[in-house]
Formats: sequence, C-alpha cells, structure tokens
Amino acid sequence: MPHTITNPLDQGKTLKTYFAHFPKLAQEFPWDVSISYMFSLVELAHNMTIYCGVVKLHRVNNTLARTAVNNHHMTRDGFKDLFKTIFGKPIKKTLEEKLALAEKARDFILHGKDVSEEDKRKAIVDILEYAFAFNNAVDEIAGFKPFGSLQGFKGRAESLDKSTSRWILKGVGLTTS
Repeated sequence: MPHTITNPLDQGKTLKTYFAHFPKLAQEFPWDVSISYMFSLVELAHNMTIYCGVVKLHRVNNTLARTAVNNHHMTRDGFKDLFKTIFGKPIKKTLEEKLALAEKARDFILHGKDVSEEDKRKAIVDILEYAFAFNNAVDEIAGFKPFGSLQGFKGRAESLDKSTSRWILKGVGLTTS
C-alpha cells in the first residue's frame, strides 16, 4: 500500500541526514568536491532503490539481492530500465531532466572540463531537488525513501526461497554471480 507524502520539513531532515557531510564540504572545499560527494550518494540511493525494490515488492531473498546489486554494473540508462521493470512505472521525465542537468556538470568536472561556479551551484540545487522529488516518487510507488534511512523498509513480509529469488533476479536483469 503506497505511503502518502509526509510533511516536507520531515523530508528536509531526511535529506539533511543523508547528505550529512555536505555543509562542511561546501564551507571548506570547492564546489567540485561537494558535487562528487553528492553524486556518490545519488548512486548509492539508486543502488538501494533497486535492492529495496526487489526485496520489498518482489520478496527476493535479501542476501541474494545484495549480491546481485553489488555485482551489477549500473549505468544511467540501466538504472532507468531496472527501475521500470521492478516498480512497473518509469521514472518521471521531470526527475530524469532534473538529474540530467546536474549530471552534465558532474561529467564536465570529472573529465577536467571548465564549469562555471554558477553551473556548479545550480547542479547542487538540482541534486537536492532531485533527491527530494525522487524520495516522494518512490515513496508513492513502494513506501520507502531511498535518500534516507531504510531501516524497516521491507516490513514483515517473508522472503521467497533462494531458488525462486534467483529466477526473479534473473528476470529483472540482475544475477547473483
């Protein structure tokens, strides 16, 4: 049963906790460092979205799911495909576009290209707005927020046996080996 979106201030606390080192990084280092840090957490949230999705929605064995996600080479397009397969809905275009703007700045930075300070600041805002909106979207569909504490995300549902879990993982495009 989907969750309703809670008070945005509560989610602000969630993001503040999730991006805990951002304020200090922003004060002490160039924006490039903050953007790199934030994107590492975006990728972590994406991986956890896939993991939590197969465990919660498809009742896959959590150990096999963890192994499959850890062994999977996740690309940007691959994440979108897995998301659609696992959650039954594509990522909203507005979310994709918000993240794509920030990814462009990130790619330029990591490939040694010039990026204006204004574009770097905009990328940081885009990442935070994406995280907030993505949390709401996933919470609506599946009842958890990837950019936050995932404690208790699964609920009390019992997982399927390992053999069935392997077939489900294979069916969505993940393997345990």
